[in-house]
Amino acid sequence: MKQTVLVLEDEADIANLIRHHLQNAGFFVEVATTGSQVLPVARQRPPVLFLLDIMVPGSNGFEVCRHIRESPDLAKVPIIFLTAKTAESDRVRGLDLGADDYISKPFSTRELLARVRAVLRRFENPVTTNVSTPDFQLDSSAVTLTVRGNVVDATATEFRLLHFLASHPGRVFTRDQVLDAVWRDMAFVTPRSVDVYIRRLREKIEQDPENPRYLKTVRGAGYKFEAPR
Repeated sequence: MKQTVLVLEDEADIANLIRHHLQNAGFFVEVATTGSQVLPVARQRPPVLFLLDIMVPGSNGFEVCRHIRESPDLAKVPIIFLTAKTAESDRVRGLDLGADDYISKPFSTRELLARVRAVLRRFENPVTTNVSTPDFQLDSSAVTLTVRGNVVDATATEFRLLHFLASHPGRVFTRDQVLDAVWRDMAFVTPRSVDVYIRRLREKIEQDPENPRYLKTVRGAGYKFEAPR
């Protein structure tokens, strides 16, 4: 069965272009033209990836992304924003909501296919070891994060980032090293993106995010995971 990509795009020419090239690449494509259509369509035929325009009728792409990340059955599906909104504030907002990539319009179809494949490759290579601390546990088989006894929503990117740092306690990584290890060939991701994800993780695992116990900033160097003593 072909993997499904769900596209939110209200401009027919762009939607048809995306559909044509993704289908030629071997995907089945579902197109939604309004934000309210996305979740019902996704539950009828679960996608391996969402491609979301931001400026669409009804719920915009940011709102749809938030609803996806709040839906237990869809929360771990990767999301790429495909939009003419290119300001850094928009990119940061997308990351804050749990997006995995961000493609600006106009785009080349070669870039689109490359970025789609890059995201899917990352998610097809899951981590295989568990991590346990007094405050949280990472279960690699279920891709779940449990914090002080409660399962906490975490995107696959957040999970991979926390797993990477926790698997190398005490070692300082620069932002570029984190990018290479976690995002690999994701060209849109910048050092600023790492900061956003670290902040999101601190809010989820730390008892006091402003004074983190685990995810430490090393000024002028990067980040490290400090194992509990």
